[in-house]
Amino acid sequence: MTLSLFDQFLSPVVCWIPLVAIAIALPWILFPSPTTRWVNNRSLTSQNWFLSQATSQIFLPINLPGHKWALLLSSLLIFLVTMNTAGLLPYTFTPTSQLSINMGLAGALWMGVVILGMRTQPTHSLGHLLPEGAPALLTPVLVIIETISLFIRPIALGVRLTANLTAGHLLIQLTSTATLAMLTIMPLTAIFTGILLFLLALLEAAVALIQAYVFVLLLSLYLQENV
Repeated sequence: MTLSLFDQFLSPVVCWIPLVAIAIALPWILFPSPTTRWVNNRSLTSQNWFLSQATSQIFLPINLPGHKWALLLSSLLIFLVTMNTAGLLPYTFTPTSQLSINMGLAGALWMGVVILGMRTQPTHSLGHLLPEGAPALLTPVLVIIETISLFIRPIALGVRLTANLTAGHLLIQLTSTATLAMLTIMPLTAIFTGILLFLLALLEAAVALIQAYVFVLLLSLYLQENV
């Protein structure tokens, strides 16, 4: 049976039960739990250092009221990093390669930020729909354009994350298939293709980390406009 390249992105099902929930829940077991000891182990120390550095960079341009979102955005960053990197392992499934999951995360968080801005400072939030100093004749057109760009934001967040992960997985699958096919026919070429496959895996690991950071960073910028 010939399999499509996109079959790897199908949600695994066993006895008509989708295993997406298990794929999302299991990686959290890998994280160490906090302890009451004075000196933490290396794993917990590395995790705390990563969280403190990422949180300080994300919330650097945001004023003090927006820091209430630190726990939510930090948890989201850990979730995305875990899902993106765990999907690079063999015989695993990447939940964040599904557009429905990414759109659900992006849409819910974007809507929460917009509702927060409308409740706390509606004049300032609506003021973003009209750039300062715009001509009066262009006011209706600019309001329509800014409104469309506002509603495109969650779509851009979800599609960006899905497209980058999907493209990387497809490149790795194509390169690995070519390496396996040339292993017996052209061994020397297969060695160079294997080196390329290793470099692609490193690149995809970097993309997984960067895309998770970009997703949370853009949400923090949207939060900055409404807080």
